[in-house]
Amino acid sequence: MFQTLLIANRGEIARRINRTAQAMGLRTVAVYSQADANALHVRECDEAVCLGEPAASASYLNIAKIIEAAQQTGAQAIHPGYGFLSENADFAQACADAGLVFVGPGVDAIRIMGSKSEAKACVAKAGVPLIPGYFGADQSLPTLQREADRIGYPLMIKAVAGGGGKGIRAVHKAEDLQSALQSCQREAANAFGDASVMLEKLIIQPRHVEVQVFADTHGNVVHLFERDCSAQRRHQKVIEEAPAWGLSDEQRQALGATAVQVARAVHYVGAGTVEFLMDASGAFYFMEMNTRLQVEHPVTEMITGFDLVQWQLDIAAGKPLPAQQSTIHIDGHAFEARLYAENPEQGFLPAIGQVALWESPSAVEFTAFQHRAGKRDTAGLRLDGAMASGLEVAPHYDPMVGKLIAWGPNRDVALNRLAEGLARLRCVGVKNNLAWLRSLCLHPEFVAGGYDTGLIDRMQNQTKDHAPAMPIDQTTLHALAGLARWAQAVGGSQAGNPLAQLDGFHQAAAPLRVDHWQWHSNAFSTRTHVRAMPQAMRVTLPQGQLELRVHSATQAPLLRLTGEVLQGPHAGACFDLIWLADQLHVHVGSEQAVLAWQNPAHIQADQGEAGHGVAAPMPGKVFAVFVEVGESVKKGQPLIGLEAMKMEHTLTSPRDGVVQAIPHPVGDQVLEGTELIHFEEEQ
Repeated sequence: MFQTLLIANRGEIARRINRTAQAMGLRTVAVYSQADANALHVRECDEAVCLGEPAASASYLNIAKIIEAAQQTGAQAIHPGYGFLSENADFAQACADAGLVFVGPGVDAIRIMGSKSEAKACVAKAGVPLIPGYFGADQSLPTLQREADRIGYPLMIKAVAGGGGKGIRAVHKAEDLQSALQSCQREAANAFGDASVMLEKLIIQPRHVEVQVFADTHGNVVHLFERDCSAQRRHQKVIEEAPAWGLSDEQRQALGATAVQVARAVHYVGAGTVEFLMDASGAFYFMEMNTRLQVEHPVTEMITGFDLVQWQLDIAAGKPLPAQQSTIHIDGHAFEARLYAENPEQGFLPAIGQVALWESPSAVEFTAFQHRAGKRDTAGLRLDGAMASGLEVAPHYDPMVGKLIAWGPNRDVALNRLAEGLARLRCVGVKNNLAWLRSLCLHPEFVAGGYDTGLIDRMQNQTKDHAPAMPIDQTTLHALAGLARWAQAVGGSQAGNPLAQLDGFHQAAAPLRVDHWQWHSNAFSTRTHVRAMPQAMRVTLPQGQLELRVHSATQAPLLRLTGEVLQGPHAGACFDLIWLADQLHVHVGSEQAVLAWQNPAHIQADQGEAGHGVAAPMPGKVFAVFVEVGESVKKGQPLIGLEAMKMEHTLTSPRDGVVQAIPHPVGDQVLEGTELIHFEEEQ
């Protein structure tokens, strides 16, 4: 066994590999770009080498620099992880030329399976079923048009060197073929440096099912059952599960046997994944083989109890497979949800920025293997992540920040655990897909199982023309938002614990607050009066009262209140309110919403002709009132004088109207956002 392992990757997979390698007694070496200088994998490995500038081409894809780092640190082996150079035959060859062990398959297997067309030609000789298509070298337009007519429409255009959902187009009629070809070839050339494409018959409403295989240098090949990866957006997997729901024993055995057949056809060694499309009848067809460890490998670990990274390292050291096919069994069910910094409302566009708060949902990181000794994490959760509070999501790499994995004795339990875990995970500071993932977990088609690859497109189409439904009861939401604004206003104007300050201030003055909010495209206002009671905080709203018990209130690093809802539809549910700038993250039980507070310091004092009042733009003292109740005023007319930060500010009317109320006379101390003038409603 080699003694020092260099991990040629970053993020969660680098940490994942490092944990197993160190547990095996290996010394580990991290590599990193300048953008990842503070990354967790850099801190956790025994040694770290900077590869250079943030661009992947200058760092994680720079073969010469990685080989040099291995030689400088005395590494005898390199694990490529997934992505970057993991399926690069030239890198595997460079490792061999430098006398380094490449933790992966041989160069020939990588080259064959790296070309979709060559891979299909190879497995076809072994009798593996293929989707009808064209996989030839002639890429001329007349040939591709002729082959498309032979295959028939609809069909798929796929980049020969493709992966990760890039270089794929669906074509439904002949007149669209040429433009789709040109688009696909441009994307393939830019992404892979190879514009070659192949054509395949489009399987209507298929399932995407893949099989994990392992092979050693002693001629042994096994499979570790299948995973269903049909939940995809833009041809990229989002949630995976194992085993695939609804397969018969005969289908499962046939898939596994075929995957082993594919591995043997290329004399495979190491970890690999054979991917299939399955049609509505249950027939399956070979798509491709990924010659690396997959992102979704944890679900296989959770249902089999094996550490797949340990298997990889043992096989790379020349050891035989640790298990025979007859000793590999399915235990329970598992899901994996990929956590992305992205904006689901804007077509899943990647997001960047600092993660102000990252908090695990009571899941211990990398707890997948406790049950090998007869134990399981009691929460049934595992978090593979590379994020921590204060770290940045950089624009240079894939925006995945972690993976939440859930195990259960059956599918229903595992799915419920995943949904609950997503609700308890906190990622504040960058837009992310946490709430969206949970909505996918609760979608009826997903819950039922057996869904196809079109599920997410259908889900998005169902909601694109409709405003989303607020998941939190309106009265509860308004009360919590009002409480959060009180805590923010007091905490921002007085030192100390915001909850303690809140108690004293309410008992002394207890003024009314009016705040304006935005949730998605919905704007709303809250009118709240908060008072400290002996055992709770009472929030009075126009629609009634609600009592909330606050358990904790902190100001650093973020203003945060946690507690329990005592009344209403959410009675008994815990709440968690987190402020970041002008965004309020509201969590009630398993539901969540992010509200944008319309900060009067950042927007114009008037809210257009629909405004019904004037609020204090900052904490201060009323030093003058220029109008009376019942008086008609004009837009721009002085209304009230506010002294703040040793300066006097005159607040003017946002519109024509009649003064209905002046809640605070001269001498009152008010908080930011406190309503000072209220107008009569327009008829």
